[in-house]
Amino acid sequence: MALNQSLQHKLLQKLSPQQIQLMKLLQVPTAILDERIKEEMEENPALEQGEEGMEDEFDKDEFESDAAEEEFEKDGSEDDYDNIDITEYVHEGDDDIGDYKLKDDNYPEADDNRVIPHKVETSFMEMMLQQLGMLKLTPHQQKVAEQIVGSLDDDGYLRRDIGSIIDDLAFRQNVDTTEEEISELLVDIQQFDPPGVGSRNLQECLLLQLERKIDQGPSVELAIKVLEKYFDEFTKKHYEKIQRGLGISDDQLREVIQQIVKLNPKPGGNVGDENKNNNYVIPDFFIVNNNGKLELTLNSKNAPDLRISEGYRDMLRDYDKGSKKDKRQKEAVFFIKQKIDSAKWFIDAIKQRQNTLLNTME
Repeated sequence: MALNQSLQHKLLQKLSPQQIQLMKLLQVPTAILDERIKEEMEENPALEQGEEGMEDEFDKDEFESDAAEEEFEKDGSEDDYDNIDITEYVHEGDDDIGDYKLKDDNYPEADDNRVIPHKVETSFMEMMLQQLGMLKLTPHQQKVAEQIVGSLDDDGYLRRDIGSIIDDLAFRQNVDTTEEEISELLVDIQQFDPPGVGSRNLQECLLLQLERKIDQGPSVELAIKVLEKYFDEFTKKHYEKIQRGLGISDDQLREVIQQIVKLNPKPGGNVGDENKNNNYVIPDFFIVNNNGKLELTLNSKNAPDLRISEGYRDMLRDYDKGSKKDKRQKEAVFFIKQKIDSAKWFIDAIKQRQNTLLNTME
């Protein structure tokens, strides 16, 4: 096999760690930006969320600095520890408030108190009690009906037997009742919305929903017959046995199946505040009409007040003022510098995310 030489030219583009971090932050929605910041603060103790009016003094922009990147990627060799330079981290006037400011100058002060719209929901139990209040019941019946509603599970089923409900009323509320009274009240409760609540099993749940649709055609009536007489066969998909028993065609069976599969087997499962992730509507921007002029501002959650930890700066000051500097101290200082650089990059990335969002909307 002959050997030959060739000359190739390649153009490669590599993203720095800061650019990768910025792109990831741009993809984070405003609703979970706080969680991302908390994760960064847990990983990097040099990053803190400052109080109002407290600002960080590290105003040097190192987001695109090659020198800062090289310093962060050192492998911690002994020569690196001997050549540690902390002059850019510790200087005279450390006790003064710095000029670094993360918040956008276009931010109205009133934004901190701006009312954010919240999703208002009614829970399943509240919905059932509201409908129960529309019935004309005696005080005795009201207590029994409330006990029945309270015995419904999250899916809207009454899985407890009537005897247990009678015992609970007798021992806990000193209320005497009968199976006939509970059954009569249960029939009223089964007429509540959503259709199918108060059922004692899946078959009864589906039948209650179909009875609400009885006026929608013969396919509904046929579906009721199928569930009443051939429920087990239907659940096991023994369709041929159902066709022979009821004498229906393939098209009729297909219509029955379409009617049944559209029913809700868990009528109480989709009611109320079950989905906690959708309880809040958090906008990314606010547009205010100021005397006929539209003004664009960012949500305050997009501009958190972040700063470098004062404790880490104090450690660098103590090291700079000390005369005896052994290897262990130099290793600690090198670690502190890495954490501070990482914190500064994250703060710069948040600021650039903020500017990018504004420029996009403008």
